[in-house]
Amino acid sequence: MKKVLYPMRIRSNVRTDPFRWTRPQPSTDSAAIAPRRGKGGSKKRVVWIDIDNSPHVPFFLPIIGELRNRAIELVLTARDTYQVCDLIEYFSLPCRVVGRHYGKNKLLKVLGNCVRAAELLPIAIAKRPDLAISHWSRSQVLVSKSLAIPTLVMHDYEHSTKTWFIEPDWILMPDVIPPRAMSRKGDRVLQYHGLKEDVYVPGFCPDPSILRQLGLSGTDLVVTLRPPATEAHYHSQEGGVLFDDTLRFLSEQPDVRAVVLPRSEKQKQEIRENYRELICSERVIVPEQAIDGLNMIWFSDLVISGGGTMNREAAALGVPVYSIFRGKIGAVDKYLAETGRLVLIENGNDLRTKLRLAHWRRPERPTDTSNGVLESIVESVVSILEYGQPTPLMGPS
Repeated sequence: MKKVLYPMRIRSNVRTDPFRWTRPQPSTDSAAIAPRRGKGGSKKRVVWIDIDNSPHVPFFLPIIGELRNRAIELVLTARDTYQVCDLIEYFSLPCRVVGRHYGKNKLLKVLGNCVRAAELLPIAIAKRPDLAISHWSRSQVLVSKSLAIPTLVMHDYEHSTKTWFIEPDWILMPDVIPPRAMSRKGDRVLQYHGLKEDVYVPGFCPDPSILRQLGLSGTDLVVTLRPPATEAHYHSQEGGVLFDDTLRFLSEQPDVRAVVLPRSEKQKQEIRENYRELICSERVIVPEQAIDGLNMIWFSDLVISGGGTMNREAAALGVPVYSIFRGKIGAVDKYLAETGRLVLIENGNDLRTKLRLAHWRRPERPTDTSNGVLESIVESVVSILEYGQPTPLMGPS
């Protein structure tokens, strides 16, 4: 399978400051803004990035590329959960894999985070990074707090479980989410205009060979379907029922081929067992190996997902997308629904009244809607490394 990598580049024709910095203007005293230096006067430029879930792999790829371009030393770790290992291998990302998923039991989740933190501790002690970055890796934040390492957490779902006692130093999130929804310290919240998917979607390069690889023809009406995250704390049984209703409904429609992208090997086996007849009839396709999710979305006529990231990737690409997520709807998905970029499916009846099964009039290439989010994230990271805080030049756009 051909690998489709996201180009790592800086664009000069985009807005460079899409962040809204909610913190009061810091002091301009020279001591307050003096660059942080290590032994011998040399600047410390070591960043630790921890990849905690499958969507974080494509998200961090361009960020990693830009930081490398700035000669910043990187320490990369990842957790063996869902399809993280498959994706870091697919994108040839050199990560040290530490820890695993402990299931959906809350007590085991807490225990697992503590065990993984203990496993990460020697790495952090040896490398002594100047900044720890994640998309809400609780284990990394716990380790960083114990070693006084500054932490920058990026997040875009305000209903995830909060652990206030290990709150990160800075939180970076879309501006449609109220600052206090993520943190009790509103002065430590950075906000940007757009979606987190705007970091990597603009670098996407379509590869039509994926259709041939999956045995799809030009006449098929292709639907990409993502099951709910059954092991997540926010999963509801209602979502599983709606996923089943959706797959059964699609199988009854002429010319529809559904490509199901499971979240884990366990979920893949369950789908193969529960929908064996549909798979044997080739109405439903479950890829054997990890594939480029963006590429699959782009060559689909519509996307139906029980989770947030794939919905927002489709919205960023302009592909018709429907959400069957039945947990608490976050501010980002509400915003996309209100602006007509996402349709919320709440029950089986909505499948018949809201779902539009039609071929998507695909443009030649994706529209660049990045708004400079990638560039500003990198500038924020560099500013923290140099001055111990995000640049005071960031403000409302």
